[in-house]
Amino acid sequence: MDLGVSMRRIQKQPCDVLSSDALGSRNCRILLFDLSIRGHHPNYIQQLIRYWSEHTIPGSLEMVVSPRFLEEHFDVVELANQLNRDKLKFVAITPEEEAALKSRKSFFSRTVRAFQELQLLCKYAAIAQATHCLMMYFDTAQIPLAAGIKLPCPFSGIYFRPTFHYSELTGKSLSWKEQLQQGREKFILSRVLNHPQCHRLFCLDPFAVQYLQTRGDRHLIHLPDPVSVQPRIAQPKAQEQQQVLRKTLGISPERRVFLLFGALTGRKGIHKVLEAVSMLPPNLTQKLCLLLVGEIKASEETQVEATIAQLRQTIPVQIVTHYQFVTDEEVQYYFQLADVVLATYQQHVGMSGILLLAAAAQKPVLSSDYGLMGELVRRYQLGLVVDSTIAKEISSGLSRYLTESLDQLGDRQKMQQFAEQNSSEHFAQTIFQYL
Repeated sequence: MDLGVSMRRIQKQPCDVLSSDALGSRNCRILLFDLSIRGHHPNYIQQLIRYWSEHTIPGSLEMVVSPRFLEEHFDVVELANQLNRDKLKFVAITPEEEAALKSRKSFFSRTVRAFQELQLLCKYAAIAQATHCLMMYFDTAQIPLAAGIKLPCPFSGIYFRPTFHYSELTGKSLSWKEQLQQGREKFILSRVLNHPQCHRLFCLDPFAVQYLQTRGDRHLIHLPDPVSVQPRIAQPKAQEQQQVLRKTLGISPERRVFLLFGALTGRKGIHKVLEAVSMLPPNLTQKLCLLLVGEIKASEETQVEATIAQLRQTIPVQIVTHYQFVTDEEVQYYFQLADVVLATYQQHVGMSGILLLAAAAQKPVLSSDYGLMGELVRRYQLGLVVDSTIAKEISSGLSRYLTESLDQLGDRQKMQQFAEQNSSEHFAQTIFQYL
């Protein structure tokens, strides 16, 4: 299918949003399928549960998850039980089914796993007698769906990582390999959109939504990436917590805090950041506190700690580490404590919640200039963008944040606008409106 032709076709048709009567059917049985337990996924499910209950949507909502989800996100499961045990239900696949899933280490094993997961979706949708299925991570199911596998009911999905439009965002020409990949991605997506049971695709990338087309009444919808919008002036409890946190972490009062938050991996740019810090002159490193917060693998920690030890011996930098999972309640305190938030992903595809958390806390970012993240930072003036694959570029960005007024680096009003557009309420409302 030619996506450009389809766009012209769909622009002539009105948006066929379901009526409130259709959405309010008491026979509606929606099944959410999500075997991921990290990143966006627990928060997404939690927000949908809250919205479902607060707006007393008739029907039922069943969440099919990994057995580990029940253990690691017990609070989300308990929330469903408290709100409506009869209509909101979690169902875990069996440990044997999870153990049988292939790894994601190679293209072949990822493809096999995609077919395995879709088979599980079909099984549990049939058991639940679902009238609609929402794939919370549509990307992994594209190949089986493009192959034409039929489901027990119509489906929608959340599309995280479109890349076929990145050349337009960057203005750079593509290599032949990139052109081949782009053509392959468009072909697979067009097959999925022509699947007779495909209803909606919710996409976190607004620029991809503008670019992508469908035909008939199936089309892509931009989906906000939910974030809790906090006021710029924190409540007394939050202010007190920040002071306690700063003292607990031992951060010197004269230093500017640069926060690297989340899974501390090479993909997040932790090694490039440490290399960039080593390039700063002593008069700047003595103004800097690098705060590393989040979970880290043992192998990665060994390498990172060795680098940190060497930096501490050679330059007057302060580096504070907190290698632990941080609860949702604690997250806001770390972002409010920070002066600058680092989003130095290495060629990251798709959206990042880090940008939203920083915007909600009114803190400027030093971000990768690649793809969607770079475009959002530029468009909403969320801070500075650099080529985060080059340590010298990150170092230049750090220098600006250490020598210039932070109020001049980023537009706080546009940060607030960006955060509000991605509110949790807007996210859940969009899902249920178009399902």
